[in-house]
Amino acid sequence: AALKPRQMSFGLVTYLWGQDLDLKTLLSTCREGGLGGVELRTTHAHGVEPTLDAEARARVKTLFADSGIELVGLGSDERLCWPEATRLAAAKAKIIEFLQLSHDTGGSGVKVKPDSFHEGVPREQTIEQIGSSLKELGPRAADLGQQIRVEIHGSCASPEVIRDIMAVADHPSVAVCWNCNEADLRGKGLKSNFNMVRPRFGETLHVRHLSRHAYPYKELFRLLHESNWNGWMLLEARGDLPVKRAEAFREQRDLF
Repeated sequence: AALKPRQMSFGLVTYLWGQDLDLKTLLSTCREGGLGGVELRTTHAHGVEPTLDAEARARVKTLFADSGIELVGLGSDERLCWPEATRLAAAKAKIIEFLQLSHDTGGSGVKVKPDSFHEGVPREQTIEQIGSSLKELGPRAADLGQQIRVEIHGSCASPEVIRDIMAVADHPSVAVCWNCNEADLRGKGLKSNFNMVRPRFGETLHVRHLSRHAYPYKELFRLLHESNWNGWMLLEARGDLPVKRAEAFREQRDLF
């Protein structure tokens, strides 16, 4: 899907720093903290799950509209690497449910995981399986106006592996969600690894604390600006929950 014509925006992944907040509290805290959008992670206290009925989905959409916060999308925990056919089929079915849920609640996409290599299964076979599964799901996402966002995660989280997966997953509704991993800095370094998958970037990427300098965020920002990426940079902060949540959000927003 084409990127929206806008400047880069800053928001929150609810994994960790938003996991304990009900939806109304989450939205008011994001607004107070200056965040413009959220990716809602499954299994958390805000409870936006595929089990919601039509009325509940409409309520979620209205809550977001009234709050002025954008529902960037949903963060599933589904993985496409399972060697067992039944588990793989279940993951694909659940991703389709999340795509429908995102559509119904006003989101624009669903995060999925590639995710891992399994003992006794050739790497090439896993890469092919993940890529072909994503390609199969692409038309379903397109029909719903959604983007499938492949988070660079797990033992598949090297840019080379993601590049190879995306070569198989040849569908415009399947995109990469850059995840600011240590693996980004290996080999020839950030610029080379970034450029390896940049053509397939989607509308989201994840960052950690912008105040911790183990990751070269200034260089990442430069690469994003130079390549005209205008999506959602979403905070996926780790560590203890801040006591003053909105204040912590505001601090990260100011650094952004």
